[in-house]
Amino acid sequence: MTDTTDYTPPKVWTWNKASGGRFASINRPVAGPTHDKELPVGRHPLQLYSQGTPNGVKVTIMLEELLAAGHKDAEYDAWLIKIGEGDQFSSGFVAINPNSKIPALLDRSGAKPVRVFESASILLYLAEKFGAFVPKDAAARAECMSWLFWQMGSAPYLGGGFGHFYAYAPTKIEYAIDRFAMETKRQLDVLDRQLANHEYISGDTYTIADMAIFPWYGGLVKGWLYGGAEFLSVLDYKHVNRWADMLLARPTVKRGRMVNRTSGEPSSQLHERHDAGDFDTRTQDKLAPA
Repeated sequence: MTDTTDYTPPKVWTWNKASGGRFASINRPVAGPTHDKELPVGRHPLQLYSQGTPNGVKVTIMLEELLAAGHKDAEYDAWLIKIGEGDQFSSGFVAINPNSKIPALLDRSGAKPVRVFESASILLYLAEKFGAFVPKDAAARAECMSWLFWQMGSAPYLGGGFGHFYAYAPTKIEYAIDRFAMETKRQLDVLDRQLANHEYISGDTYTIADMAIFPWYGGLVKGWLYGGAEFLSVLDYKHVNRWADMLLARPTVKRGRMVNRTSGEPSSQLHERHDAGDFDTRTQDKLAPA
């Protein structure tokens, strides 16, 4: 095993240089806004401020599922927050999410707007608001919640661990890649064993647990994340692949993956969503100059 550099940590760490890597320009050890800018507000009760990362996609899938299930009050405006350009550090965004991470939701349907941040919190808030996609039976609900928060606890090892050191870090560190590849494969095996005996993540019913886990682990086995599919031998996890293909066949999931997306085919990118018709008329291929 070899590392590219030798490093002895100082007694007290100080921020005296850029961290390096793909996100060096936006990483900093302090919170709060960097600039004053108000967020736009549309005409619908729900205002979503996000980008089409796995965490953002969780919420847009949920909103599209709610609308498809007939919950008209789930209509939403989705505004693009370009995290690579630091939009999440604006005063308006920080007022909704002091942690400066997407997604963030503002519910304006009541007398006083309600802010909701952290993707699992938004999923649970919407599920409870509309009475959908969380089982009512106590045992089934507990199972759903367990898997929802499994995702929240596990995905940082996939994204901030494996994804960072395999794809984004300025140097390749064998120990770090091995450590997080091992953990990511263990997590895939956890899911594969669960899905060997269940149609969906928490049982026989489609829930917010599926919506939370799919953009991360479904995306991983479909080859969308970090260019690491072959490295991790993702095709070995046949039950995860079966489940991912099943969810990807849902029109609601397809639409949810398009909202606030800034990469891929222009026809798959709907930077902002303000109406159901936008999927047909406002994708980047239709807005791009001829």
